[in-house]
Formats: sequence, C-alpha cells, structure tokens
Amino acid sequence: METYFSYRIQIISIIVSLGFLVYVSRLITKGKLREEYAIFWVISTLLLILFSFWRQGLDIIANIVGVFLAPNLVFTSAIFAILIYLLHLSIVVSKLHEKNKILSQEMALLKEQMNQIAKEAKG
Repeated sequence: METYFSYRIQIISIIVSLGFLVYVSRLITKGKLREEYAIFWVISTLLLILFSFWRQGLDIIANIVGVFLAPNLVFTSAIFAILIYLLHLSIVVSKLHEKNKILSQEMALLKEQMNQIAKEAKG
C-alpha cells in the first residue's frame, strides 16, 4: 500500500513540475517573463523533475553533504536559493530606482528648457 501512494505522489510531482515548466516557457514566449529571470525557475523545475524521477537521489546528496535528513536539505537549499534570488532582485530594483531618478531629473531639465524656449519665442 505504501508503494502505491509513493508512486502516486511521484507521478503527481512529475506532472505538476512539467506543467510548471510549460507555464514558465509560455510566459517567456509571451514576453511576460524575461529570460534572465526565467533561468532560476527553469533550473528549479528541472531539479524538481530530476528528484521526482530519481527518488533516492536526495538521500544520496544529503549523505554526501552530511545532512541527517533529506527534507532538511530541501528546506535549507530552498531558503538559501530564495535568499540569493531576493538579493538579486533587490540589486535589480536598486539599479532601476537609480535609473528612474536620473530619468526624472533629465525630464525636468528638458521641461524647463522647453518652457524657456517657449517664453523666448513669445517674448
């Protein structure tokens, strides 16, 4: 009975992972997700698919790394990956904020120049 449920969960995880991979690829083709950000999602999904097929793989890697329980390795890896990704997004947002500020300042200068040119043309 236990093997039936474990195979059932394995099949469900494979289907869900493949569905997510298709969804990410559709977002890329529609232009809603840039390729540089999609790499993270594609790699994560491929890892999920790999460990869905290779059930003992997580235990083997946990033993190599020295983690007592394989689920702890999953949670630790996920938290670490999320922190790295959040750091990357923070850097991107900071750069965009700076570029937006510079663009706003340049637009204000151009608007002021246009106003001065309009005043000179009238006067």
